[in-house]
Amino acid sequence: MRTAGDNSHHDTISKVTLSAELPLCPEVACALARTPELFAFVVAPIISAPRLDIPDRVEPGVEGAARIWWFGVIPAWRHHLRLVRLTDREIYTNEWGGPVRVWNHRLTFEPIDENRCRYTDEVEVQDGLPGFGVRVFVHLMFRHRQRRWRQLATLLAKSDIDIRPGRTTID
Repeated sequence: MRTAGDNSHHDTISKVTLSAELPLCPEVACALARTPELFAFVVAPIISAPRLDIPDRVEPGVEGAARIWWFGVIPAWRHHLRLVRLTDREIYTNEWGGPVRVWNHRLTFEPIDENRCRYTDEVEVQDGLPGFGVRVFVHLMFRHRQRRWRQLATLLAKSDIDIRPGRTTID
């Protein structure tokens, strides 16, 4: 696996950054982002990964993989992920698979006030030959992810569910 600093194959490194405001505090949003259920929701229905090979204990250094499916029916590639950094407000992964040799993904959650945060997806891809198509896909997929995030966060903010980390009660 190569990281963003390795240009041994002279492939271009492209960066896509998109942000959205969420009606959740950053710690809650980041805790949600760590769950496979959230991933499944924000990428649906375009992509699915029905069986994630991820250890129960998620910490930096952990690796996982999943078979990617288009629209839940067309098999694609096996996508790999290594967790590099995990804090209350940031998730950073090195990923690879399919048409992308390097996919460095940083999710950050910055406070706006006590009930809102700015969620940012920053993706660096080493996309080689299919470069333009990969960049278009990344941009469109992350716009979709952020739209789905906003929908879910708005519903959660209006609900009676206590979604603070460590809690799952309904008042």
